[in-house]
Amino acid sequence: MSKNITRRNFIKKSSVVTAGSVIGASVFTAKSYARIIGANERMNFAILGLRSRGFALLDGIQQYENTMVTHICDVDQRYFEKFSLEAETKQGQKPVWDTDIRKMLESKDIDVIAIATPEHWHTPMAIMGLQAGKHVYVEKPCSHNPYEGELLVQAQKKYGKLVQMGNQQRSSPFTRKLIQQIHEGLIGDVYFGKAWYTNTRGSIGIGKEVLVPDYLDWDLWQGPAPRRAYKDNIHPYNWHWFWHWGTGETLNNGTHEVDICRWALNVDYPNKVTASGGRFHYKDDWEFYDTLITSYEYENKMITWEGHSCNGNSYQSGRGAAIHGTNGAVTIGRGSYKVYNLQNEVIDEYQTGQLIETTDLMSRDLITRLHFKNLINGIKFGEKLHSPIDDANKSVTILQLSNIAWKFGRELHLNKKNGHILNDSEAMGMWSREYEKGWELKI
Repeated sequence: MSKNITRRNFIKKSSVVTAGSVIGASVFTAKSYARIIGANERMNFAILGLRSRGFALLDGIQQYENTMVTHICDVDQRYFEKFSLEAETKQGQKPVWDTDIRKMLESKDIDVIAIATPEHWHTPMAIMGLQAGKHVYVEKPCSHNPYEGELLVQAQKKYGKLVQMGNQQRSSPFTRKLIQQIHEGLIGDVYFGKAWYTNTRGSIGIGKEVLVPDYLDWDLWQGPAPRRAYKDNIHPYNWHWFWHWGTGETLNNGTHEVDICRWALNVDYPNKVTASGGRFHYKDDWEFYDTLITSYEYENKMITWEGHSCNGNSYQSGRGAAIHGTNGAVTIGRGSYKVYNLQNEVIDEYQTGQLIETTDLMSRDLITRLHFKNLINGIKFGEKLHSPIDDANKSVTILQLSNIAWKFGRELHLNKKNGHILNDSEAMGMWSREYEKGWELKI
């Protein structure tokens, strides 16, 4: 490699190499990287958000040669020491840490940012990363509201870096093979997908305004969201159940299985969305539903999602998807599938032997590692991403629309090209949100 090509110039040049120019790019392993001229250039990652999923991101990144988590960022200082020690154990070097992403992104050494923060930060951080010249891995959902998803897609196109969303089952080898078989007619013409998720979450109670803990930068935690007083039942997890910061169980977990259904049925935006449910199990500050049934209707196809946040598992598995066609059906889990004919006989099945259940947040699993491998191959060799943001955002948007349909208690009719709500200005008013002054999104 020429001495005039710096490490960052190499990364930049490698990101535009087409998949066809590298034979078998999709099957390169970590060891094979070292056998390619220039592939020994290290790719540096920053992880933003260090609780729970942040550890899974660290595990996914450090599986591959010539990658390193060099920077970490969180507004809660309690997590730095534990995370730094684990990073040092895995990779032999402690990362640099900071509480402010704006200062961190000034570093020229960072090639990729991986985002595992609360959801109201996902799009703002991703766009900031793109504007700073970084590639982006963003956990699902990629946005807090449909407007942000649109803007993130535009930003990716404008700045030219790769953006992969963390719906990691898109990188599951058996799932990819099964979806291909479905597209090739395994169960005939597919027309219905059912997705579900169950859990036994407890009450979050009634929050009280208290002093902000000294380990937390509450102002920076809120970031782009308009300011609110700190209460004792929001951080570090229950923000999921407040509209101001979260998106409810539909986006928190439904994103995975509804995305599988949309992928299998080969559809984008539906004609209409309906949703019904409520907060039935407890009376507390939880602003979303704990039980929801939502449907997405297409010309000749349909997808439903059924979420049970608090009343336990009444199905064969805590989460999954079922795809129905004219010749049979398929059930798909994180680690297994079964194929049925019309006589309800199992004609094919597969089991990985790895149980991935609904409560496994830190999930150091193979599919997360493979999802990062796909991103790394995309940056280095131009391999096609398994979940590029322009496609991933479609799954996120339709789920956000089901939240809006539930909020207003009525059916939403959509523009099939972009998902915009038709003839309902009140509902369309929730397409975006208000931002704290000075934090408005711009590309």
